[in-house]
Amino acid sequence: MHVIYKDAHVQASSEGMTRKILAHHGNMMLVEVAFHKASDDPGLHSHPHEQIAYVTKGRFEFLVEGQENVFLGEGDSIYLEPNVVHGGKPLEDNSVLLDIFTPIREDFLPSATNKQPSHETGA
Repeated sequence: MHVIYKDAHVQASSEGMTRKILAHHGNMMLVEVAFHKASDDPGLHSHPHEQIAYVTKGRFEFLVEGQENVFLGEGDSIYLEPNVVHGGKPLEDNSVLLDIFTPIREDFLPSATNKQPSHETGA
């Protein structure tokens, strides 16, 4: 599979955040998450997926259940275990994360009826 960045599926999650599905196949998925405004809401949640978040732009405060808060900037990353409550607050406008998930986040994929054309190949 390959994805041309300008053609990647964009999923607007809310006014303050946009997800872009960069690649997925088998058990892995790469997602760019752009936070348009700094926020005090960490968006606490959990899911059954392993996750690595890599900060490509800006700064974040990560909250992970049972751990002290972690402050990360450009080039920093964090591993998040499955089924653990966690979240990240963007501390600057236009902060961006690259998230890697395994297995893939089926809930992030466009439905077959809404699938946008792209340059994706592979089985």
